[in-house]
Amino acid sequence: MDWLEALQHLRSSGQPGVLATVSEVRGHSPREAGAKMLVGSSSTWGTIGGGNLEATVIDRAREMMAAGVSSAENVEFSLNEHAVAQHGRQCCGGKVRVLLEPFLSLPTVAVFGVGHVGYELGRVLSRLPLRLLLVDSRAEQLLPERLADVTSGVASVQAAHTPVPDSFLGELPTGAHVFIMSHDHSEDFLLCDAALRRGDLGSVGLIGSKAKWSRFRQKLAAEGYGEAEISRIQCPIGLPEVVGKAPAVIAVSAAADLLGRLSSA
Repeated sequence: MDWLEALQHLRSSGQPGVLATVSEVRGHSPREAGAKMLVGSSSTWGTIGGGNLEATVIDRAREMMAAGVSSAENVEFSLNEHAVAQHGRQCCGGKVRVLLEPFLSLPTVAVFGVGHVGYELGRVLSRLPLRLLLVDSRAEQLLPERLADVTSGVASVQAAHTPVPDSFLGELPTGAHVFIMSHDHSEDFLLCDAALRRGDLGSVGLIGSKAKWSRFRQKLAAEGYGEAEISRIQCPIGLPEVVGKAPAVIAVSAAADLLGRLSSA
């Protein structure tokens, strides 16, 4: 794939990348102004000329990704026999400026259960720059025409129909944020169990009443989970000061709570 397709792939899968563009050339250089290369955490696409120039740019791009740098950098390279860098000399004789534009990984949010509340939550979250997974064991909940208002937002939205949502949860990336709100309490419990087995999720929210959560706490304790582990699940979801049972109210409250978590991460 070319760098543009690769960038779309990285963004849709929640991975970071840095786009390197030759912004200025003076004298001789391996590539012309405008040449591009996309650097991912383990792969690259395209080329800005190879050699020391390219290797140094790849190193710097991965340093930026590791540090979470979000602002662009414009770096100048001298390509002559006197300019020695980590990866050796490049004797084209010119000077090159390379613009490094980072694209940070998008947060991954998975909504398990796209009923009334799940749909409204998906609709709110789809207006944010994130990777949104809508998961349901009922295929009719994920029909394209039903989700049209969700998929029209800026988020990268993926609908996933699966008869075993807890297995799907096990495949989420580290740090993903999870909302559990299926149509079935047994399915909810399996999802809670799968989330606690992971131990590396960004947050886990369970929709439900105090009575439901009390029963779930007892069952999770019976499965061997300690109090600290069980407390990683938030139930009820949302901000406590926002009161109301309407699906849209719950969705807005849960989204606001999630935004607080994302901004403090």
